Amino acid sequence: MKPPISSSSSVLIRKARLSPFLFTLLAFILFVAILYGEDFMCIFSQQLQIYADQGQPVSRTEKKWEKLPFAMGKTQESCDVFSGSWVRDELTRPHYQESECPYIQPQLTCQEHGRPDKEYQYWKWQPNDCSLPNFNATLMLETLRGKRMMFVGDSLNRGQYVSMVCLLHKLIPEDEKSMETFDSLTVFTAKKYNATIEFYWAPFLLESNADNAVVHRISDRIVRKGSINKHGRYWKGVDILVFNTYLWWMTGLKMKILLGSFDDEVKDIVEISTEDAYRMAMKSMLRWVRKNMDPKKTRVFFTSMSPSHAKSIDWEGEPGLNCYNQTTLIEDPNYWGSDCRRSIMEVIGEVFSKSKFPITFLNITKLSSYRKDAHTQIYKKQWNPLTPEQIANPYSYADCVHWCLPGLQDTWNELLFAKLFYP
Repeated sequence: MKPPISSSSSVLIRKARLSPFLFTLLAFILFVAILYGEDFMCIFSQQLQIYADQGQPVSRTEKKWEKLPFAMGKTQESCDVFSGSWVRDELTRPHYQESECPYIQPQLTCQEHGRPDKEYQYWKWQPNDCSLPNFNATLMLETLRGKRMMFVGDSLNRGQYVSMVCLLHKLIPEDEKSMETFDSLTVFTAKKYNATIEFYWAPFLLESNADNAVVHRISDRIVRKGSINKHGRYWKGVDILVFNTYLWWMTGLKMKILLGSFDDEVKDIVEISTEDAYRMAMKSMLRWVRKNMDPKKTRVFFTSMSPSHAKSIDWEGEPGLNCYNQTTLIEDPNYWGSDCRRSIMEVIGEVFSKSKFPITFLNITKLSSYRKDAHTQIYKKQWNPLTPEQIANPYSYADCVHWCLPGLQDTWNELLFAKLFYP
């Protein structure tokens, strides 16, 4: 008879039997780490970068691809073109005169509507560690030959769209260009180049009760879950897409989400946090992009939140005032206005870091936040007659959301140009 095996001996035998398994497992982990180590580091570095600068995400999703469509070179690794300062430039700014671009909406023509100064037009963005490439309208138009470029989002993205048209249109003969609007879609056509630059109104990207491109001033905003194809069908076939969405989500701490259809007699509506609602929209957008865009032929950009300047106390100004009559810049490099929710920037960073499609993030928030001088203020077309009370108090109706053209949004397009050709 064999002697009984002690309990301690039993443990040793079990360990010995497990050791080949452990060895195989460790070898496999080591193999995977070596094979995919660069990808792991890329993902890890994305998470570090995404929250690095005042809660502002810096998209690194394009780093996963060796070469992006339309790229002609790379921005040096040490240079973040979105970190820098504004410098005075009376030689090369503005890029065009307001009177020379007939496509600017009357909501943005500040000079025509009596703004007494032009100081806001003479500022150039200078990154800390490099210089932006000069905007080359000829190169941009040649790149767009036979292609479609589309801006999708709200009125701020429409402003950037109009800025792009103004930057390009002078190179196109009068009889070779046109602009037409079809409901939510506005199309600028450069016939000579067989190219279009388009804007599509979709303030939430998803279907909502604010989708009418003209009549959309609705306080009780509702967004329909899983509805991006309602608008997305108009985006198919586009070569360069520029998305934005932020301002319309800022209705409070919660957002109403429709689970069924707007045609349902009894609507199933739930309220969720603004951050969760925004996350839902970002995920829907990325799913649509992954299914409908070709990373080898097309590019997708996302423009971050555009700051407003409705509270002068944010920049230590006199309480109760806003952007009206402001002609100077905010000089504090650490300035961050109360209107820009860091939590939304974190959602963008979280969702974009997992993207399976190269999204180029145009991080215009902080550089724009210094520009309290560049808003349309009261110098724009007023859609309703002003009351005597408003006339007596211009602060009460100053627009501290939108931007004069020419102006700040031309810089957004300089940054888009830089990231398109030198990502």
